[in-house]
Amino acid sequence: MSKRALSTSREENFPEWYQVVVRDGDMAETSPVRGCMIIKPWGWGVWERIQAELDQRIKDTGHENCYFPLFIPMSFIAKEAEHVEGFAKEMAVVTHHRLKNEGGKLVLDPEARLEEPLIVRPTSETIIGDAFQRWVKSYRDLPLLINQWANVVRWEMRTRLFLRTAEFLWQEGHTAHADRADAMAETMRMLEVYREFAESVLAMPVIAGEKPANERFPGADNTFSIEAMMQDGKALQAGTSHYLGTHFAEAQNIQFQSAEGKLEHCHTTSWGVSTRLIGGVIMTHGDDDGLRLPPKIAPRQIVIVPMLRDKPEDAAVIDYCTALEKELKAKGIRALVDAKPVKSAEKRWSWVRRGAPVILEIGGRDVSGGNVTYMRRDRLRDGDKVVSHAKTRDAFVAEAASLLDDIQASLFQEAKVRLEGNIVAGMKSFDEVSAYFGATETDDEAGGTFKGWVEVPWARPEGGELEAIADKLKALKLTIRNAPLGQGKAAGKCIFTGKPAKESILIARAY
Repeated sequence: MSKRALSTSREENFPEWYQVVVRDGDMAETSPVRGCMIIKPWGWGVWERIQAELDQRIKDTGHENCYFPLFIPMSFIAKEAEHVEGFAKEMAVVTHHRLKNEGGKLVLDPEARLEEPLIVRPTSETIIGDAFQRWVKSYRDLPLLINQWANVVRWEMRTRLFLRTAEFLWQEGHTAHADRADAMAETMRMLEVYREFAESVLAMPVIAGEKPANERFPGADNTFSIEAMMQDGKALQAGTSHYLGTHFAEAQNIQFQSAEGKLEHCHTTSWGVSTRLIGGVIMTHGDDDGLRLPPKIAPRQIVIVPMLRDKPEDAAVIDYCTALEKELKAKGIRALVDAKPVKSAEKRWSWVRRGAPVILEIGGRDVSGGNVTYMRRDRLRDGDKVVSHAKTRDAFVAEAASLLDDIQASLFQEAKVRLEGNIVAGMKSFDEVSAYFGATETDDEAGGTFKGWVEVPWARPEGGELEAIADKLKALKLTIRNAPLGQGKAAGKCIFTGKPAKESILIARAY
């Protein structure tokens, strides 16, 4: 069987393939509101699993969840000029609190104009900082460790479902500390939480490192990221953790009395991941038959499709499938019998496109023999042929959990080989980097030759020198992703400045 389940392939048109996976995998759709998305039940189920897994890790590291308002007073934003610079062009502003009917049309009521405009939160540093300055009085109140799951709005001009939308979902952690050392330890602790989560739950290998000065979060002293390689060779920033110094504390007057009785400003951090992780999962694991979900985030890990023939024996098949579902659920597996009145082949391919890790097809022969026939979504095909496996029912139930673990590990290993095998080192000049990546690409360009990342020596330039380098890279649609942690001092000279290298950096095209 050479025909694939999708109408396009990754090689033919990667951006279109991505959109088809989202659509045919029943993940999300565009909404009537420009730039916003409707997350459908299957996509929402994936987000719920991501939330559950990450939320537990956040709580295990001592943080508590809370919630802050969607609207932020303009004056709060104005306190932090450097911070607002990074978001000003993307902010949605509320100016009125009422409409009125005028000649059969709803219009803004001029008498309902707000004295102070409200910003629909693009991020919550300013309003959380306002709370922190009330909550923190003494060193005994520190560290203050909170997190919120919320939606944010950044008025993006070019949107793509999950990857870049005007409204998206995320978690944002915010913490306050007595000194830099404790705040930096928190920043790195949460970066490691993200790294471990991406690799063990999303099966998405990443490289953790520090961003250069021009790529820092607005107002941060240091920004760290985890970067993942997609199947088209581009990088996806999958999570960030920021040490904010005392910058926000000074703007928001977040002070505490030290053990010595001195009044000092807190050191703060922030960190977050968003629904773009779902886009990363799609582009890391999907194939030309659709999505392939790591079992840990699959809403349904094992789907049972009864092979019905409109005959009396169908009842026995349904009973067999229902009993099998019950056995699997008793083992903590998210199993489902799909008994919808739809042709079995259509149901099978629907679950293939959705990326269910294991799909069972149970017919009369399976029932009479006490067997199961199943497909692994991670290894659906041998060449063009769809591969099925058979086991006794008892053996399958006994081994189901280890089968899911094997699929999880298999997806991670496949992606890890891709990441590690496509980082090119040894380039000694910018001309080599330019020649490697070739002509510029647009975000929507179809096909193209796969290009991974390059790792080059870097002298940590700043100021105008860094801006000039960023402009050279931008002309090739390239950015510096990060300087990987734990690398030691790099040998040789910086390819941009000719100065002795202090470290190596990764350069790539990115989402």
